[in-house]
Amino acid sequence: MFSVAHAQGTVVDKIAAQVGDNIILMSDIENQKQQAAASGIAVSMAMDCDILEELMYQELLINQAKLDSIVVQDETVDAEMENRLRVLENQVGSREKMEAFYGKTVTQIKDEFRPVIRERLMAQEMEAKITADISVTPKEVQDFFAKIPTDSIPLINAQLSFQQIVHYPQITKEDKKIAFDNLAEIRKNIMNGKSFETQARIHSQDPGSAAQGGRIEASRGMMVAPFEAAVFSMEVGQVSDIFETSYGYHILKLIQRKGDDYVCQHILIIPEFNPRELEKSMRLIDSCYQLLADKKITWEEAVIKFSNDEMTKQNNGIITNPITGEQTWSMEDLNQVDQQIFLITDGMEKGDISSPSEYVNIYDRKQGMRIVRLADRIPQHQANLKDDYALIKRAAENDKKERTINNWVKSKIGNAYIRIDDSFQSCNFKNNWNKK
Repeated sequence: MFSVAHAQGTVVDKIAAQVGDNIILMSDIENQKQQAAASGIAVSMAMDCDILEELMYQELLINQAKLDSIVVQDETVDAEMENRLRVLENQVGSREKMEAFYGKTVTQIKDEFRPVIRERLMAQEMEAKITADISVTPKEVQDFFAKIPTDSIPLINAQLSFQQIVHYPQITKEDKKIAFDNLAEIRKNIMNGKSFETQARIHSQDPGSAAQGGRIEASRGMMVAPFEAAVFSMEVGQVSDIFETSYGYHILKLIQRKGDDYVCQHILIIPEFNPRELEKSMRLIDSCYQLLADKKITWEEAVIKFSNDEMTKQNNGIITNPITGEQTWSMEDLNQVDQQIFLITDGMEKGDISSPSEYVNIYDRKQGMRIVRLADRIPQHQANLKDDYALIKRAAENDKKERTINNWVKSKIGNAYIRIDDSFQSCNFKNNWNKK
């Protein structure tokens, strides 16, 4: 990983260790500590040994990845690069400030750090390969849990799980035509001399850019394909024709493009359904609710018959927690993602269903009607195999992976060239890096 500390050049490089042909510098260790400090972690000299051992482990993985001919695709490297750059932008304030801080263009920054990112991804691929076939049996899960001291069994916060039946109003061809014609009129005004920025502030329905006059700074791979197809087919200053994505209808004006990086202005108009279509959804969901309340239809049957939500219809209506990927939610997760669902289900018992209510999808802002079912409510408790088997199984798998990796490291240390600076000879490493 790269960081702001790297640019400051405050650390005089000295070789801390060497693994195979790769060296680890003192500045590498200091950069890791700087990143920890930026994340609010208290740093100390005692961390140096732990950081060095982790860096040596990474180099061991990289050496093996090269021997095993593991290849990381350029697209994967570029996507990871963009993620790292966004973190840096947030740290310093903007992409322009980041360029000024480093004294380099974004393209030059990418060229410098691309090999670092590639090697980090190679190490991740190698680690995944080492642990790819690891699984645990129910007996192993039970044995793992039995070995946890009673006073160390974790406390699990209250967990809830939900299901939903959602019906979105249909967007008709007429609705789409209204949106298209609206944007066509806006584009006409721009081509006749009106300010693109002003028109974006007034008309654009993109919440992320409208207040900035439609301004977007991005790189290849960050936006949906039709958007980027327009960007990379235009000349600077040109206004695009109207094009469609899953979000709606767009026009954009290209301000600047350097390699894969670009700045543009953008206007989005989202097709809106006719109020009559929302009334149809309301009547349909009301009918569904009445059938459920009268027990004339099961929940499973109702999901199949009435829901048109692609994310939940094929999964019995289960709402997956996007933070954890699990089917359970903590109160903290609900507050971050969907506060409305907590208000709807507060006071409900397991198996209860809510009255129909209006709903706005958090992912694409689609409006519809929904019924929510409280699938389960698990109170705060100490972890146990009955209620928390999936959590304990995951912990057992991680423990087995860690033991497998430790055994792999021990086997590779014996055959690798390793040299550690005298200043680290007193470190109490987990593995025998200081082999004699």
